[in-house]
Amino acid sequence: MSIWAIGAAYEPYVGRWSRAVAREFLAWLAAPTGSHWLDVGCGTGALSATILAVAQPAAVTGIDASEAFASYARQQIADDRAEFMQADALALPFPDDSFDASVSGLVLNFLPDPVRGLAEMIRVTRSEGVVAVYVWDYAGEMQLMRHFWDAAAALDPAAVDLDEGRRFPICQPEPLERALIGAGLIGIQVRAIDVATNFRDFDDYWSPFLGGQGPAPSYTMSLTDDDRATLRERLRASLPVAADGSISLIARAWAAFGRPPRH
Repeated sequence: MSIWAIGAAYEPYVGRWSRAVAREFLAWLAAPTGSHWLDVGCGTGALSATILAVAQPAAVTGIDASEAFASYARQQIADDRAEFMQADALALPFPDDSFDASVSGLVLNFLPDPVRGLAEMIRVTRSEGVVAVYVWDYAGEMQLMRHFWDAAAALDPAAVDLDEGRRFPICQPEPLERALIGAGLIGIQVRAIDVATNFRDFDDYWSPFLGGQGPAPSYTMSLTDDDRATLRERLRASLPVAADGSISLIARAWAAFGRPPRH
């Protein structure tokens, strides 16, 4: 099973928290109303849906390498201003200067060449527009994943190399800024966006890891039943569970934007 195929499983794992980040991200960008937006790596449509809800766009085009995710977004978002398609982020199928704002949420670190991906976003964005991204702070305060990988690594040394905090050094402010500079953006700004990730109970936290969508859920489902149960109980013991059973964490994203250079 692909780790990027089942939108209904990905949504409770990450999509719901991405939507919360997206609202603050878009408020920070303050793009003009009536803009034409490109959402690179649209996934289940969390960022695109938020653009449609709060940014008053003229149009939103979402692309994803996974046709299953693009199809899921298409089914979930019934808005004449939106379209979703399968496409390669490193070879965007659009002419130069097609969009006013090109954005990408939680995708840059998964690209085989992030700088090239950013350069493609620059190419299709008008010079007076904006190119912007956000990524999880995997090594720090993306706490639901940090708790998971710390527990997994304590039980299985092989999990250390799967930890996104270790695999994706670009998901820190300085490397992220260097990537935007390397792609040619100017006027770059970087900031943290923190959102609450509140779980009703342990099952609300644990169940999304059983969906197989994303590195941590994929790892979870690769385990034997016994090893998965051991990981579950170690997590249950390590999480800050309140008296009513709820679990309150935060998810930090690093966000960055820049302007394309004048053509």
